Amino acid sequence: MRQAHSHVLVAGVDEAGRGPLAGPVAAAAVILRAAVPIAGLRDSKQLTAARRETLAAEIRALAVAWAVGWADAVEIDRINILQASLLAMQRAVMALAVTPERVLVDGNVCPRLDCPVQARVQGDRSVAAISAASILAKVERDALMCRMDAEFPHYGFALHKGYPTPAHLQALASHGPCSIHRRSFAPVRRVLEH
Repeated sequence: MRQAHSHVLVAGVDEAGRGPLAGPVAAAAVILRAAVPIAGLRDSKQLTAARRETLAAEIRALAVAWAVGWADAVEIDRINILQASLLAMQRAVMALAVTPERVLVDGNVCPRLDCPVQARVQGDRSVAAISAASILAKVERDALMCRMDAEFPHYGFALHKGYPTPAHLQALASHGPCSIHRRSFAPVRRVLEH
């Protein structure tokens, strides 16, 4: 996997949580040290939860800088999930303690930033900094959804993290949506309309 250009501060950016019916979308921005590669970086979806946790700790310890940005369910409902994902990415980059000279984003749409930004389709598989961001965004969002499980115990957020599993859809039908459900998403909207 390629490290980004060593003489330029490049931030990799990726998001987690576009598909769930509940909770925020998270984005992470990571600037890696070219001289300190982290072994095992890849798309977070290809890793076990335990491996993601281990790598996330390494990323936090070894990166030049890292940050996480969020857009909550209300924002998702107001501006749509794509725009909310881009907003979370913007917030992550703006929260970095070190300003990047370039930003590489996973996917095919770029957030508006004050520095050059480039989209990379499947960048989480080919660019180390994007893989690191993918892992961090997923770990941070999963941890938040586990905390939400304690606050809203009827839905099983710790198990499915808000994704539309049969158990989540059943809980949604039985209890109706809670304050972190995305009301613009069809399964939630259908419950509200009944």
